[in-house]
Amino acid sequence: MRAVTTPDALPRLHGLRFAFGTLTVLPARIARWDRDAARSGMLCAPVAGLVVGLCAAAAGALLLLLGAGPLLAAVASTAVPAVLTRGLHLDGLADTADGLGSGRPAEDALRIMKRSDIGPFGVVTLLLVLLAQVAALHRLYDEGWARGAVAAVLAGTVARLALTLASRTGVPAARPEGLGAVVAGTVPPRAALLAGALVVGACAGAGALSGATPEAYGALRHAVGALVALGAAEVLLRRCVRRFGGVTGDVFGAVAETAATAALVVSTLG
Repeated sequence: MRAVTTPDALPRLHGLRFAFGTLTVLPARIARWDRDAARSGMLCAPVAGLVVGLCAAAAGALLLLLGAGPLLAAVASTAVPAVLTRGLHLDGLADTADGLGSGRPAEDALRIMKRSDIGPFGVVTLLLVLLAQVAALHRLYDEGWARGAVAAVLAGTVARLALTLASRTGVPAARPEGLGAVVAGTVPPRAALLAGALVVGACAGAGALSGATPEAYGALRHAVGALVALGAAEVLLRRCVRRFGGVTGDVFGAVAETAATAALVVSTLG
């Protein structure tokens, strides 16, 4: 008996394919490359982030349970998202740092970001961000595999939620081509806020199960961590829009890595 795909299900299917096909290396054939598919894809971005986070958490928790120690577990949970995204978000972070640090006019800064090499601003930023992620996860895994695993899932999900919010209507593209031009301004603000509320609520629920005592403290800490991460990503997004005149694929990568790092750092506090 052949399954019937309803018209309402098609946008969600195209959105999931778009999200996984553009944000991960996981097999997903993108059937449509247009603004409608991009809108659905960016709304589905947190789902892709959840899968990336679960893979990162599984790698770290497995190493910890096998006796490898919290440092190696932290390195694994940091490496898995980089592998599953082809390092594109980290590359975008480095390129954005070079563009922001160049002091050049917007057009020149965008040309610097398109170059294949990484400048000194990008190298330093990349190094500090990766060190911060490993240090935060090391602290969390040292307190127990559940604490580190939940934080890894939270970071992966919130990082992609930041992309949903960065794709909202009113945020322009800096270039007429590329991924940034396809997704920029596609997500209605109300839909972006709804997605944000759902993910932050899920983070609070996961925090309540993370082993913190009392459970309400864990829920509050993870909800606050998600909000702080989104706030940090929003600050960077606005800076890039003012500096470059809009967003690019590199800016999206930088926004995601900023949100992930902030979420991990906040998870260690208290």
